[in-house]
Amino acid sequence: MSLLEQFAAAIGMAHVMTGADTAPWDVDVGGDYVGPPAAVLRPANTAEVAAIMRIATATRTPIVPVGGRTGFNGSTHAPDGIKLSLDRMNRIRDLRPDARVVVAEAGVVLAKLHEAAAAHDMVFPLTFGARGSAMLGGALSTNAGGSNVLRYGNTRDLCLGLEVVMADGRVMDLMSALHKDNTGYALKHLFIGAEGTLGVITAAAMKLAPAPRAYVTAMVALPRIRDALTLLERLRAETGGAVEAFEYMPREYIEGHLRIRSGAKAPFEARYDVNVMVELGITATAEATPGPDGIIPAAARLESVLGEMLEQDQILDAVIARNEAQRREMWARRESAADIAYARSGSLDNDIALPLDRIEDFFALVRPRLRAVDAGIEELTVAHLGDGNLHYTLYPTQEDDAHHDRLREIVEDVVAELGGSFSAEHGIGLYKLPTMARRKFPVALEAMIAIKAALDPLGLMNPGKVLPTPK
Repeated sequence: MSLLEQFAAAIGMAHVMTGADTAPWDVDVGGDYVGPPAAVLRPANTAEVAAIMRIATATRTPIVPVGGRTGFNGSTHAPDGIKLSLDRMNRIRDLRPDARVVVAEAGVVLAKLHEAAAAHDMVFPLTFGARGSAMLGGALSTNAGGSNVLRYGNTRDLCLGLEVVMADGRVMDLMSALHKDNTGYALKHLFIGAEGTLGVITAAAMKLAPAPRAYVTAMVALPRIRDALTLLERLRAETGGAVEAFEYMPREYIEGHLRIRSGAKAPFEARYDVNVMVELGITATAEATPGPDGIIPAAARLESVLGEMLEQDQILDAVIARNEAQRREMWARRESAADIAYARSGSLDNDIALPLDRIEDFFALVRPRLRAVDAGIEELTVAHLGDGNLHYTLYPTQEDDAHHDRLREIVEDVVAELGGSFSAEHGIGLYKLPTMARRKFPVALEAMIAIKAALDPLGLMNPGKVLPTPK
């Protein structure tokens, strides 16, 4: 049998996509990585994934695992290759609210997990703009972050256990739902963030959390970024850690949103350079129960804190959402980030992490260095400010690759000087391979390459991604 006939025998011919049928898998969400694969395989269960990998090993066929295809760094780019889509593996196997655990397959879309948890008065905390199409396996493979990392952590922090199909087709059952399991190496963490280069994540046991009884959401304008961190610490102390989101949107971001969204409103009558959306998730009944005036105590406390800080000139303006429609309007502004960034062509994306107290220093250092190389360069920033994750997009005036690489190196230099990371939540893929080669500590790279060789000795799992080719 031919290779595709072997795959068809394992999963059914109807689930081996070729030719025009691969169109949904031909391009990434940003449109930067285009190229139809030779075939897309759509297994229905873990046994079929294992069968695919056994065939791949026997025939020395590289395999690229694919989730919801919402990444930006080319992690699933495979022109003329074989993609393994987990989209049919979309069952929630178990949901135990008393244990705060959900067990789901890799192809479950995040929004489905949110809905399932909500039915039990729980939340699955991982959320971001692409939640309607992003899948659990992809989120695990990139260790996705999102807007609630401040309170709940990254995807890695939410994962209790994994089921993984190895490169040779063996199934590794790491599906413990325990919070403590010190039985040797924490193997699940090798696969989280590995972008499918070590094995295929087929299912996971994930943490749930009690659903907040109320949300309190506000837009706040501040004199400087440093003042935003003062606000964050004050709110954390005042609310007992109820701050779920703390999102930075500078003036150019707000103006970009107004340009692309018909009917969009500015957060304030005046225009400010530093704008932050803050959201509190209130779980205590007393804090979430409206008083005689219809206002919940948590909202009154936030209003009091903001009022004091306004009087002390620590903030410039503030608006608290008084209903769900106003809250959704604030979130719609934040979740337009990708649309705003890609409304202009020729962007250079930087997904970076910095110590919280060095974020203002980053802008002070990087801007003059960039303009010394490209005087007309423009920028767009949006940030998960509470965890130091900046999405810093550049719009150079020149298109050549050498110029773009020089600009990336300038950003990398400043990030390194400030003790930051060149990759926060979007992964490495193809886009950041040159940066990995330049910036990752050599001993760490050697260890990663050794792990790859041990778990995938034939180099079949998503080849060419994450790890630069050894010199």
